[in-house]
Amino acid sequence: MLPPLFCSSSERHDHAQQLAAHYGFVLLDALPEQGHALVLDAHRLALCSLGKGAPGPVFVDFVGGAADWRRKHGGGRGQGVAKACGLKGGSTPHVLDATAGLGRDAFVLASLGCQVDMLERSPVAASLLADGLLRAQDSDEVAAIASRMRLHHGMASELMQAWSADRPEVIYLDPMFPETKTKSALSKKEMQTFQQVVGADADADALLLPARALATGRVVVKRPRHAPLLAGAKPSYSLEGDSVRFDIYLG
Repeated sequence: MLPPLFCSSSERHDHAQQLAAHYGFVLLDALPEQGHALVLDAHRLALCSLGKGAPGPVFVDFVGGAADWRRKHGGGRGQGVAKACGLKGGSTPHVLDATAGLGRDAFVLASLGCQVDMLERSPVAASLLADGLLRAQDSDEVAAIASRMRLHHGMASELMQAWSADRPEVIYLDPMFPETKTKSALSKKEMQTFQQVVGADADADALLLPARALATGRVVVKRPRHAPLLAGAKPSYSLEGDSVRFDIYLG
């Protein structure tokens, strides 16, 4: 069930109506006391947990915060996602991120020069990502990076099978992994909110076959380090980090 949308800025009410119509949100006149809601204020769209002791809002920020730090100090082409996607030397492949989520890895790849098409089926995630892109396009510092990112809202498997534009060299899959009950696996409270609302990608296995059919170079699957292989398919090779690994399927 989708969270409702509440607009706290009278100047952005028309935009709120457009969001509600496009993504299927119910637009409320007042903010609920409990649960979750999307809140559009004068500056941004955010997913908010409501009630006493609720964690902070979830929103996409490509201009400041963690994205800004990672862009400036994250290691550039030495990062795992860059290596896995084949960014060697001056190579900047066209990447299709089929499970875009909040766009964090897509932004890293775009900041390194890649053209990135992002597929996202969740109306909540897609609306937050679209809002972040709009604000990034208004920033002199990252507008050029945002111009290399294109969002497509819909089911990834269907969009990949119907793809009619230039075929991407790399398809990147980072399906949301079901939460475990172990304390070490718990993410930050804000991301727990996002996962509760959006849900895990239970059908992630079905993405590998159409991805391999569409990519001209490789498919990269990001997984928790000890997670099972996607669709049980053995990769050509893997790159392991401290907490995640990248399974690479060539050809």
